Amino acid sequence: MAVSLKGDQKINSVPTTKSKALRINLNTDIYGTFAEIGAGQETVRNFFRAGGASGTIAKTMSAYDKDFSDAIYGIEEDGRYVTESRLKKMLRHEVDLVEHRLSRTKHPNKIFFSYANTVATIDFSKKFKGHGWVGIRFQLDPLEDYNEIILHLRFKETDARLQQETLGVLGVNLIYGAFYMNDNPKELIRSFYDNLDNHRLEIDMINFSGPRFMYVDNRLMSLQLLKNGMTNAVMFGPDENNLLPAQVLYKKNILALRGSFRPVTKVNMDMFEKSRKLFFAENKVKKENTQIIFEITLSNLRSEGEINERDFLDRAELLCSLGQNVMITNYQQYYKLVEYFSEFTKARMGLAMGVYNLIEIFDEKYYRDVSGGILEAFGKLFYRDLKVYMYPYHDQKTDEYITSENLKVHPRMKELYKFFKQNGRLVNIDDFDKEILDIFSRTVLKMIKNGEEGWEEMLPEGVPQIIKQKRLFGYINPKFS
Repeated sequence: MAVSLKGDQKINSVPTTKSKALRINLNTDIYGTFAEIGAGQETVRNFFRAGGASGTIAKTMSAYDKDFSDAIYGIEEDGRYVTESRLKKMLRHEVDLVEHRLSRTKHPNKIFFSYANTVATIDFSKKFKGHGWVGIRFQLDPLEDYNEIILHLRFKETDARLQQETLGVLGVNLIYGAFYMNDNPKELIRSFYDNLDNHRLEIDMINFSGPRFMYVDNRLMSLQLLKNGMTNAVMFGPDENNLLPAQVLYKKNILALRGSFRPVTKVNMDMFEKSRKLFFAENKVKKENTQIIFEITLSNLRSEGEINERDFLDRAELLCSLGQNVMITNYQQYYKLVEYFSEFTKARMGLAMGVYNLIEIFDEKYYRDVSGGILEAFGKLFYRDLKVYMYPYHDQKTDEYITSENLKVHPRMKELYKFFKQNGRLVNIDDFDKEILDIFSRTVLKMIKNGEEGWEEMLPEGVPQIIKQKRLFGYINPKFS
């Protein structure tokens, strides 16, 4: 038995927070608990105010005291309370209590849920704006297993009361979406900002799980957050689940490689291996404390117009199969990417890039929206503990290998480039493989789509097999064409 609309009219406009809460309350099958820690009980307050809550709310609680919270949900190994682990324990504990205390025989049509959040609002000094984990564990049929939607938010407002109100509206949107929009996860995600301005909060991670979401690719859900302007960066790991960048990058040395990876070529992997070797050789870098990221910009995904989700998933599938962490960002300029990393770490960072990307760094047109122009952008780059590892380019016309020594930049940028280079920020990747420098992703992609032979030799070992096995990038087996 799925959730019934109970004769409700289809709503064309965005329903108010009150009407969403009331619709949940008037559904006699939906029944569950609210557990909110850290920002009041703002979500459940909306359900109480809407009316008819007695048939929906089994229990509401706020275990604010840490010892009391530990007694209920257990002790966290890292001693922190605003974590995904804590949220999941809260969700499961509360659902188990409902299952234990209510008879399925007496309530055969009830579909249970638990909503939870664990949040830290803005501190007194207003240096830390706050963040939190929010989630719901819910059924859509009494005989079905539970589904989960878990997300992470970062507050943008600078007032604790406003943050609490924002959290309350988001909570209602999540619960409403879980029960009435579960068949369209993309629309469900968009609905999180119903009755909210996007300057009030950022949602930078989301994961769906359970029987109703078994065909949902969480990497694609991450892309929706980025496309909808809910965040500027998302991240996922080799297991295909979304990761929280703040958690993965916290106090880490970071080496980032930007590219289209469409597909990953021998050049990409040579740049990866050689820059990693140079990065690990740095005195300030600890191998065990390093996070390596393959980064793709949103503008790159849009290079051919609208984002092709199949193309995005093909790139993601290949990089995940290679065991890499992948980040998609809205930071076309490198200095913004470095600024973003600096929110989480003060440790040394590295950027590995080819000649064309380095030339773009010294192109003034990319800094027209910066009040201080290219000088301000470079000031932000120099302020960080950053190294740039430059992979050479082979000029086929002159048979010359372009490195930092013979790279030509705009005459106005010569002194800035010289200063950048002489300060040790720019490091040449010298032990490159000359045999592979003429390999380009766009050439390989064209050959794959056209069914041409020989593209396999341009890719790292194992990659052609992955492309063929999973039919990535438009590959068609010649036997069946």
